[in-house]
Amino acid sequence: MPTAAEIATLESRRATRMRWWLSTPALAVVFLFAVAPLAVIVLYSFMEKGDYGDVKYWQFSLDGWFSVFFERGLFDDSIGIAQAHVSILWRSVKLAAITTLVTLLIGFPTAWFIATRPERQRDFWLFLITIPFWTNLLIRTFAIQEVFRNEGVLNSLLLWTGLIDKPFQIMFTDLGIFLGMAYVYLPLMVLPVYASLEKFDFRFAEAASDLYATNSRTLCHIILPMTRPAIIAGCILVFIPALGAYVTPRLLGGGKNLMLGNLIELQFGQARNWPLGAALSLTLTAAVMLALLVYVRVAAKSGGRAHG
Repeated sequence: MPTAAEIATLESRRATRMRWWLSTPALAVVFLFAVAPLAVIVLYSFMEKGDYGDVKYWQFSLDGWFSVFFERGLFDDSIGIAQAHVSILWRSVKLAAITTLVTLLIGFPTAWFIATRPERQRDFWLFLITIPFWTNLLIRTFAIQEVFRNEGVLNSLLLWTGLIDKPFQIMFTDLGIFLGMAYVYLPLMVLPVYASLEKFDFRFAEAASDLYATNSRTLCHIILPMTRPAIIAGCILVFIPALGAYVTPRLLGGGKNLMLGNLIELQFGQARNWPLGAALSLTLTAAVMLALLVYVRVAAKSGGRAHG
């Protein structure tokens, strides 16, 4: 006769096998639509460039990875930095970081305003924040064009008020890309911060005020530390899609102000250099993973302080 411990072990193994069987459909979907395409991109990045926009299968080469940051001279074998790629990578990181910072500076007060409204009014303000998500990103970007172009709403208003005497160039500049991305990704900052502030116990702020703490000290020492995980989550939600943005830089930046997403599309399209495009895609993936690792470490430290 099996003992009670052996029976418990058998039941545990049977339950584990059952969980794996039940998880099989989900694991298959993840493999087919996430792991397998990523594996193909990894494989392409180590293959030789094809003659017609494909790759030479099973002819391995490191030229794709080499060309991410370096380039060879046209008339000799001299090696130099790929200035165009480095410039585009720097522009992508810079604009994504500035977009994240500005959306935080705008989004936090917005979330605070909504969280401090009477409960019956909050749904209305959240409704206004989420309205842009009802419209396709491409349509929203075209709408922003009508605001920023030389004959658009903004320049017409500034000319009418006499603040400027000629249209201010916003389209096809880094400023235009930044403003467009800030508009597109602002709700992704507001919503997680609001979710945290909604649960915030405002009696802490009242207690600080009773102890003669200034508003700035209350903000820095009570409100921000308690909402830090939500702020970090909002920054990640904005930074990651902004880093790989394609539509907004394509329409608002034109052909000169490329970002990393546009460069990847260019390699798979007109340049017909699939290994370089695959290597650039993996570089972007690595940057995103790095951002997520930073988020996990910071969130873990914040959680540890909160429990301590």
